[in-house]
Amino acid sequence: MKKSPTAHLRIFIPFALGYFLSYLYRTINAVIGPDLAGALGISPASLGLLTAAYFITFASFQLPLGVLLDRYGPRRVAAALLLIAAAGALVFSRANTLTALVIGRGLIGFGVSACLMAAFKAYVLWFPVEQLPRVNGFQLAAGGLGALVATAPVEAALAFTDWRGVFLGLALLTLVAAGAIFCIVPTERPAHTDAGWGDQIRGLGQILTSREFWRVAPWTTVSQAAFLALQGLWAGPWLRDVAGLERGAGARILLLLALAMTAGFVFSGSLAARLSRSGIRPMTTAAAGMAAFIVAQVLLLLPFARAAALRWMLFGFLGTTGVLTYAALSQRFPSHLAGRVNTALNLLVFVAAFATQWGVGVIIQSWPAPPGGGYAPEGYPPAFGLLVGLQMLAALWYFVAGRRGRAAL
Repeated sequence: MKKSPTAHLRIFIPFALGYFLSYLYRTINAVIGPDLAGALGISPASLGLLTAAYFITFASFQLPLGVLLDRYGPRRVAAALLLIAAAGALVFSRANTLTALVIGRGLIGFGVSACLMAAFKAYVLWFPVEQLPRVNGFQLAAGGLGALVATAPVEAALAFTDWRGVFLGLALLTLVAAGAIFCIVPTERPAHTDAGWGDQIRGLGQILTSREFWRVAPWTTVSQAAFLALQGLWAGPWLRDVAGLERGAGARILLLLALAMTAGFVFSGSLAARLSRSGIRPMTTAAAGMAAFIVAQVLLLLPFARAAALRWMLFGFLGTTGVLTYAALSQRFPSHLAGRVNTALNLLVFVAAFATQWGVGVIIQSWPAPPGGGYAPEGYPPAFGLLVGLQMLAALWYFVAGRRGRAAL
């Protein structure tokens, strides 16, 4: 059932707050990583594992999450899971060992695993289909604001408290977000909630055996995994080790990256909606954007530190285009399958993001650390270059599969 503009705001604002926090949690280690490494003596691989714990627990719940969203609706599922995220932030704020930090971050990842997918499901239920790319873009822009706050504002907050105090505050704010979603979002009975669990699983099987899904999924997966892994952690160390910037200057560039990312979410969603009205499908727009994103990553491989801000802003702006595939795929399946479509794709993205964020650290660690601290600059080009190569292969698969007669989105 479609809603009035006022009801749309009641739906959008609470879900936007949840995703704002989800992205803040996702990217905050790019700023506080040196504090964690200094306090506990964490190696590059361990820092990558710690940060990537968010992704693996996030990914682990995606398939059951899709079934739960389609059966019980986004309001109840998202609110309940955010309580777990709040508990994880509290554990993280009290942790004194690497293991405790991993547990806390894992709980956070599990708890925010519904923030974007629940919103996408809600918008499929309550917004006209032609508005989905635009409203999804604004939802993602809320995540961009979270990434923005995770940069220079968090750096400024560390002058008044430490990372423990920051996470304690985030735990309280996460409780507020859970309450807002549960109490403000209108109660809605999603379509097909009376279907049995067998029907729910068969619907998931329909998605996972779809040719359209598997034509799009590989490119989206590796593109978004690279975007999440680098923007959420390794951009910060790169600015320190490769560009040779001090912490404050690096935080300011991360802020610019987040601003570019926020603008990219709004622009790409609005552009896809406008082009769709002209007969250009969202997947076509997404493919063009992901190809440009590969070029932006190649620029990061150039052997000089100049124009670091411009290169990372381009990375942030173009890295957002991959999420257009969520709306594209949702439009190709019945609305009662929307939760499972998005979470099936999200499962692949976040498992790959976990492997990518950890794997980049493992590759960088293969070079001896310089005596002055930080990580070896020589380790970054092969790590980043591997990601570019994987995206090129996935793009090739997308176009070759299309020529073989698979349905274009």
